[in-house]
Amino acid sequence: MAVIKTTNKHIDLLARLMRAEAEGEGQLGMLMVGNVGVNRVRADCLDFTDIRNLDDMVFQRPGGFEATTKGYFYQRAREVDRKLARRAVNGERFSPAERSLWFFMPAGDCPEQWYGQYNTGRYKSHCFFSPTEQDCPTI
Repeated sequence: MAVIKTTNKHIDLLARLMRAEAEGEGQLGMLMVGNVGVNRVRADCLDFTDIRNLDDMVFQRPGGFEATTKGYFYQRAREVDRKLARRAVNGERFSPAERSLWFFMPAGDCPEQWYGQYNTGRYKSHCFFSPTEQDCPTI
């Protein structure tokens, strides 16, 4: 059962984002990007108080995803990517992205904090950062 409201258009959008941001990280890396996207819709805290659906999340400005500024993001969603997006929307969570709202790819080690949020771990080249439960209880 979905943890956020979605449409087929939203699933395609999330699938394209997951592929564009993390195809090189494999399916697990893509699922973690999906976790971050779904968490931003659920969060209603910090930088994400006006995010009501996946369309709002993907195209949030400022603070949205860099992938949306590049042509690779605008390819058609593949069925394999749609299946991964549905898993994320249905609430499957993967460490270290279970409660993450941010990730980025540093040149070296992951910093302990990034914009005041704590590092929860690294998967391949991406570092993930999560708010405290006090700051964002609805994730």
